[in-house]
Amino acid sequence: HKILVDQKVGYLAGEPLSFGSKSDDKKALELIEGLIGEEFEDTLPELILNASNKGKEWLHPYVDEDGEFQHIIIPAEEFIPIYDTKRKDKLLAGIRFYNVADNKVKLELWTPDDVTYYEMINGEIFIDVTEEVNPAPHFYQGDKSVSWGDVPFIEFKNNEFGVSDLTFYKRQIDGYDSLVSTTQDVLEDIQAMIYVLKGYEGENLEEFKTMLKRYRAITMEAEEGSGVDTLSAEVPVEAYKTQRDTYTTDIYSFGQGVNPSPDIIGDAPSGVALQNLYSLLDIKASMLERKFTKALRKFMWFVAEYAKLSKKGEFNYRDITFSFNKMILTNEAEIVEMAQKSRGDISRTTILENHPWVRDVAQEQQRLRDEQDGYSDRLGGLEDEPTRD
Repeated sequence: HKILVDQKVGYLAGEPLSFGSKSDDKKALELIEGLIGEEFEDTLPELILNASNKGKEWLHPYVDEDGEFQHIIIPAEEFIPIYDTKRKDKLLAGIRFYNVADNKVKLELWTPDDVTYYEMINGEIFIDVTEEVNPAPHFYQGDKSVSWGDVPFIEFKNNEFGVSDLTFYKRQIDGYDSLVSTTQDVLEDIQAMIYVLKGYEGENLEEFKTMLKRYRAITMEAEEGSGVDTLSAEVPVEAYKTQRDTYTTDIYSFGQGVNPSPDIIGDAPSGVALQNLYSLLDIKASMLERKFTKALRKFMWFVAEYAKLSKKGEFNYRDITFSFNKMILTNEAEIVEMAQKSRGDISRTTILENHPWVRDVAQEQQRLRDEQDGYSDRLGGLEDEPTRD
């Protein structure tokens, strides 16, 4: 399960999420980068990991004491959403709760307008008297109380059903574990051999065990048929291997992952083979990507509202696009060869965008221009040199 989830996280968030603008609003992108920056690059993989394990996770945007925009992950097991009965995607309120002592739990009731703090002591709920302002606004802007006008919690769902990835292949993992456990029991039984005694002169079994341990030998009656035989369990090796391989294949198939076995991947698979290998993982990741894109757009609404309220800038949150830069194994030699053969048929920018060694197309284009300028300067210097007779 961990391998399958790590594959999914690495596939979707191995490279940072790219923010774009439908109207090519570069100022908006710079503003977003300044407000959430590298912090969100670390948040996204954690959201994918937690949602894959739990089925969903929550993100809480807020404004800190210094008036700066921040966000924090709220574990799904510590938040109770209250939805509109008619619109299941409309969050009317939310209750956040967390333990602070053995018999005390803090509770926060968040609405679009404010937050009310409670505490539960020995099973009874009271207003939290330690809070100076209760109910309190969502945040302060100077001396002014400000509320978002919406419940500041965003649900990041793993899939349409909001369930863990484990749901779809837990039975196969349980079967695999049971098989390994049973086989291990048999192997231990083999080490504990059963002795069959024939014509033994000793008085009891304890004496037999003592003689065997101390002297590595025992005495037997001198009559025909006397001796010591052993019985041991046999491991059906081929049946075990067949069943184990079946479970392994089923786990990766039902888990929609990539089996990392060299027998599956091979030494140098072609691009088509790699696409087929990653097809199930891509389907599973696309389900999460669709749900996360919707949640990210909601997150952008809070970023845009903060930017407007703090007078740091304005932008249309619906104009912002999100691109998951999926990480996939590629046959680099094959791609480079195709890029070389495509020169003259497609633009150099398209070739650079698909080249496996290029991370930043604009930076690579600048490097090419610099190299060309340097070459032209050296060539011009040679032309300016006086000729010798």
